Amino acid sequence: MDRRTLLCGLLALTACGTGAPPRRPGVGSARPGDRVAGLADVPVGSGALVDVGGDGRLLLVRPSESEVRAFNPACPHQGTAVNPPAAGVITCPTHSSTFDPVTGAVLSGPSPRGLAEVAVVVSGSDVLLS
Repeated sequence: MDRRTLLCGLLALTACGTGAPPRRPGVGSARPGDRVAGLADVPVGSGALVDVGGDGRLLLVRPSESEVRAFNPACPHQGTAVNPPAAGVITCPTHSSTFDPVTGAVLSGPSPRGLAEVAVVVSGSDVLLS
């Protein structure tokens, strides 16, 4: 194996790695009715990654003043945590898969499918698991 082949292989491995292990995506130990965020923590037209259930993590998005949706933030392609919506899309920082911020549907790959939705409800000024 020549030097160039070796270096290209190492660069590919580095680019695909996720670095330090992320918090476990999903609801962790949270149960229905548990508060996951304050409504004010989720900007209208955008979203936020929130820690829940001790060791879980969710992506909350707020398409309108009265609606909040939640998704497992792990990209279905390789499990990297996606970024909150920006410029109307959710993007995976590892390989640039994009997702619809309202439905979680995949807009462009390499992700083979959309983000898994997690049921939440707005109750007063809180976002709760449902």
